[in-house]
Amino acid sequence: MRAHPASASLAGMPPPAIATVPRWSWAARFSRRQRLIGSLWFVPLICAIAGPALAELAIALDSAVDPPASLGYSESTASTLLSAIVSAMVGLTGFIVAFGVLVVQMATQTLSPRFMRLWYRDVLQKAVLGAFVGTLTFALALLRAVSPQSVPDIGVSVAALAVTVSVVLFLVYLDRFVHNLRPVAVAWNVAAAGARVFESADWGPAGAPLRPPAGEPSLVVCSGEAGIIQAIDRAGLLAAAARYDCLVVMPHAVGDLVPHGSRLLEVFGTGAPPAADRLRGMVALGEERTIEQDPAFAMRILVDIAIRALSPAVNDPTTAVQVLGALEDLLLLIGESDLSGSGAIRDATGTVRVIVETRRWEDLLALAMTEIRDYGATSTQVTRRTRALLEHLAVRVRPEHRPAVAEQLAALDDALGRAVRDPTAREFASRPDLQGIGGAPHVERDVVSS
Repeated sequence: MRAHPASASLAGMPPPAIATVPRWSWAARFSRRQRLIGSLWFVPLICAIAGPALAELAIALDSAVDPPASLGYSESTASTLLSAIVSAMVGLTGFIVAFGVLVVQMATQTLSPRFMRLWYRDVLQKAVLGAFVGTLTFALALLRAVSPQSVPDIGVSVAALAVTVSVVLFLVYLDRFVHNLRPVAVAWNVAAAGARVFESADWGPAGAPLRPPAGEPSLVVCSGEAGIIQAIDRAGLLAAAARYDCLVVMPHAVGDLVPHGSRLLEVFGTGAPPAADRLRGMVALGEERTIEQDPAFAMRILVDIAIRALSPAVNDPTTAVQVLGALEDLLLLIGESDLSGSGAIRDATGTVRVIVETRRWEDLLALAMTEIRDYGATSTQVTRRTRALLEHLAVRVRPEHRPAVAEQLAALDDALGRAVRDPTAREFASRPDLQGIGGAPHVERDVVSS
């Protein structure tokens, strides 16, 4: 058990440094970037500012060139058309906002509140809002230039074209979200995001799991505030450790909650350690987990969707079976990878400079299976699909990962023994089935060569 920072010196350890995040540090920039990526106001604001600027450009262009006669408008026609565009954009913008609120309510109830963090980042949604607001301010700015003496013919034509583009974007937006907000589509999108994060991570060369040195650290960096570890600056930590010839250890995994005053980083070395505030600025804390460096967060979202479908209020085990398909694909990707060197960051000479706590295969598999097994033990199609998933993993994953799969299979048998008393029904619920109920009577035992 670790000593509390306040009593660290009493245990013969160096006094901890309660560090704050420098304003322009990597962590501060990461937090600002996260807020911008998840914001629904930034892109519309830029487009709202760009609208009047483009209107001035169109007015100047109209004065400099003679537009074709086919683009000519009378004063009344231009005013009526621009006024109609303004009204239409106001109405469509309000509809999109109302639709967004409805989506948030539906997704929170039927999917998972954690999924909304990904939904807010959708580029198409920001593009639609930006197009509507930009067209609105563009048309408003043109209205003031309409007079008996001059009509911005080019600007009015551009406004009409912008409306057409906005309507097309609106239709694409509706079609996309009507289809992509289905639980199965969300599950596969989340699984794909988790796979991208896992594949982009530098897991280090294979080898025995590393442990921090046995001695006491020369510097202990504690967090002055509580938060979830959202991401770390791997390159920055490596550069700092190499420069000061030390070993930096983070005893927490990305996604863990760090209470205020807790150890965040430990520095081992005989020389002068890096500045505590500089190291603190390389670890981003926030209110909730992000998916940037945390593939387990994608798995958490998938499990949330599945167990929500298995709740008595919803009672939709077929959705859980569909989610298990996405989970299986993500688990196969992780289980077929060598995770023995994960958490070690090495410099150009191969020296380990940074050690970050990472999740083991056993932890990830338990995350994916435990709650679905507990809540779905009474659903025959869920247990059959779960067994098919585990038997597939038992064939495909690396040999060192297979004991954990065997433990999950034994746990599934135990859960079935408790939940289903009738031997015949239990035997039927224990058969592997890729479709839950109605699939082939065996699991395809395919092996993919590396």
